[in-house]
Formats: sequence, C-alpha cells, structure tokens
Amino acid sequence: MAEVADITDVPAGAYNFRVNSELAGRSTTDNINIVTKEGMPGIDIFIKPNTKNESVHIPVVVSESGIKETVYNDFFIGDNCDVVIVAGCGIDNCGTHDSQHDGIHRFYVGKNSKIKYVEKHYGSGNGEGKRILNPVTEVYMEENSVMEMEMEQIKGVDSTERNTIAELKANAKLIVKERLMTHGSQTAVSGYKVSLNGEGSNADVVSRSVARDNSSQTFNACIAGNAPCSGHTECDSIIMDNGKILAIPSLEANDVDAMLVHEAAIGKIAGDQLVKLMTLGLTEAEAEEQIINGFLG
Repeated sequence: MAEVADITDVPAGAYNFRVNSELAGRSTTDNINIVTKEGMPGIDIFIKPNTKNESVHIPVVVSESGIKETVYNDFFIGDNCDVVIVAGCGIDNCGTHDSQHDGIHRFYVGKNSKIKYVEKHYGSGNGEGKRILNPVTEVYMEENSVMEMEMEQIKGVDSTERNTIAELKANAKLIVKERLMTHGSQTAVSGYKVSLNGEGSNADVVSRSVARDNSSQTFNACIAGNAPCSGHTECDSIIMDNGKILAIPSLEANDVDAMLVHEAAIGKIAGDQLVKLMTLGLTEAEAEEQIINGFLG
C-alpha cells in the first residue's frame, strides 16, 4: 500500500482496498459512493456534482502466487468537481506461479471538472513466478474538463501492456505524465490513442523511461485532431546495457486547424554527466542512479 498508493494508515475520504481478489476495506462519504458491481468483479464510483477537495483511494495488492484476475472499475464524475483519485497495484510474488492483475478503469468526467489520477505499479518477491500487470484506461471528457494522469512503474514488474484511450470534447484538456523503468528481461508496452473531438481541446502526453539490462520497451502514442485543437506527445528515454526502446509516433490531422507535434529523444547517459558527479566523490554506479532518479523525477 505504501509503494502503490503512499498509504501508511487508513486514508481520509473514500477508499476501497482489494487484497488477493477480496474486498479488504471500504469507506464512502456524503459525496462519493462506492458500489460493488453485479455479475463481474469491480466497483462503480459515483462522485456527486460540485464535489471538491476530496479523494478516492482504490489500491490493489496481490501477495499470493498464482492469482490471475481482471477487475472493472467505472468512475462517474459529476460536473464542477475537483477530486484526486489514487489507484495502483502491487504484486509480491514469492512462489513459482505467475501472478497477474488486469485493471480496466473507465472515467466519465463531467463538465468543468478537474481530476488528478495517480496510478502506480510495483512488483517484488523472490519467487520464480512472474508479476504481470495489464492496465486499460478509458477517459471520456465533457466540455471544459481537465484530467491530469500520473502513470508510474519503476520496479519489479516482469511484463506489462498499458493501453489508454481518451475522447475529449470542446475545451477539454488531458495531461499525461508517464514514468517507467524496466530491468532484467522485463518488457513494457505503452499505447495511447487520444481523440481531440471538440474545438479547443488539448492533450499533452509525455513519457520518461529507462531501459536497463536486457529489458525492452515500446511507446506507441497516437493523437487524432478531429477539430481545431492542439496535441503534443513526447518520448524521452535512457537506454543502458542491452536495453531496447521503440518509439512509434502517430499524428492524425483531420481538421485544417489541428496543431499536432511529436518529439522523441532516446540515448545513453552522457559521459560528461557521469564525470561531473564522480568528481564529487560518487562511484560510477552511484552517479548513474543519481542521474536516473533526477530524470524520472
């Protein structure tokens, strides 16, 4: 819980804790209600219009080897809200069987609402079983809404496919900040498809990543400008050892006033950076870690 949701105690506000495929705790508020789905695993989260300065925590923990689950969580967010939503999953696998959590999150963001969404993934355990996370995020944004998404995976996940789609109406704004590190023989695929459907809509999708050892990553970001709008994607990556990174930009301008930009920078840590830090007494390994920590923020 501390790693994936910064929780060291029971949080204030609404929350839903899921541990090893079972409900482990739930709290609602006057403005935020959480309801168990019928007929499928997952929850519906209802946030009343004009809800401000509240939070929802819905972390998942898997600590038994061999668990494989798919969970469907839908967020219905009213107009004029200002809310923080914290999700994420941690898998601790000390066994011989693979453990896997696939979370499908759908957000329906009301007019003029502002949402901050934080999703962290973390893996640990010394077992031979893999730690697998395949999140799917769908975002549907009404006029003048804002959604800021922080997507982070820094350690321990053997395989992940992260797929995000978003549809924006007039003057809606989407900000995505992805931070990712792979090591060993891990693989990670991040896919984004953002449709700017309304006049004045805006999207900024930025990924910062590090591929170490023999790991590999793919960043596939597509922004479709279907109206007078602006969109930007960016992939900034560091490769180390035998790491591999593939960046696939895709821009679709379907309106003469759609302004779309993609940037990519992939390379190794500059030698002069290491030298400067090593003159301060750091070893080469310590200097590398300092640079990586600063790069990933």
